[in-house]
Amino acid sequence: MIYLKTEEELQLMRAAAELTSATLGEVARWVAPGVTTQKLDTIAREYILDHGGRPACLGYHGFPGTLCIEVNEYVVHGFPSAYVLREGDIVGTDLVVELNGYCGDSCYTFPVGEVAPEVDTFLRHVKESLYKGIDAAKAGHRIGDISNAVQSYCEKLGYTVVREMCGHGIGRSMHEDPEVPNFGRRGIGPVMKDGMCICIEPMINMGSKNIVIERDGWQARTKDRKWSAHYEHTIVVRGEDPEILTSFEPIREALGERFI
Repeated sequence: MIYLKTEEELQLMRAAAELTSATLGEVARWVAPGVTTQKLDTIAREYILDHGGRPACLGYHGFPGTLCIEVNEYVVHGFPSAYVLREGDIVGTDLVVELNGYCGDSCYTFPVGEVAPEVDTFLRHVKESLYKGIDAAKAGHRIGDISNAVQSYCEKLGYTVVREMCGHGIGRSMHEDPEVPNFGRRGIGPVMKDGMCICIEPMINMGSKNIVIERDGWQARTKDRKWSAHYEHTIVVRGEDPEILTSFEPIREALGERFI
């Protein structure tokens, strides 16, 4: 069932989204060669707790981290670990924060130091595909319009779209209806209505679209081990102009000229 949010609920959603965004901004200050992904996770957890929130992923069905860490070929649900980031890596940081009973969800894929030119271009295009999807989130239109906008943009550039994972509704729970795939046809799926809160999150590969789930049942990587990128915003449908609740501005402020 799809739950449309009241104005009072949207105020709570905005606060949760603001803390989510601020947390990723704090994480951004630490992304560098020589830093472990566990360190990034600790930074995120402490920041959330210090600001009155709850790391919603931590302990969710046994998930061991605050952040889903996505290094290089890892698509989603990677574990924080002792892995030391290296010059030229990329690392996605997918985060859900609960504050006062409502959730915010966002992801940003960071370059670590200087990355190869084709990787830099890839990251910029995947982030742009997020905004293509957001632009299609209009009341009276259908979820498939978002899906098609992401897919058509990325595939024209020679990238591939992960099929097994998708965006979703959000509110009191981190995952609500409807599902928001990153591929599909225009004009299909649930009708979008004012007050519908959803997470749009392109998960795009440089190589094959096929993925492998590791034996832990969580960590998903590309089958061909080519790299993958993931960007995400929480939005609310508002007529023709969706409102983006999360923001990459704290990341921009942290990175300055290094912001992609």
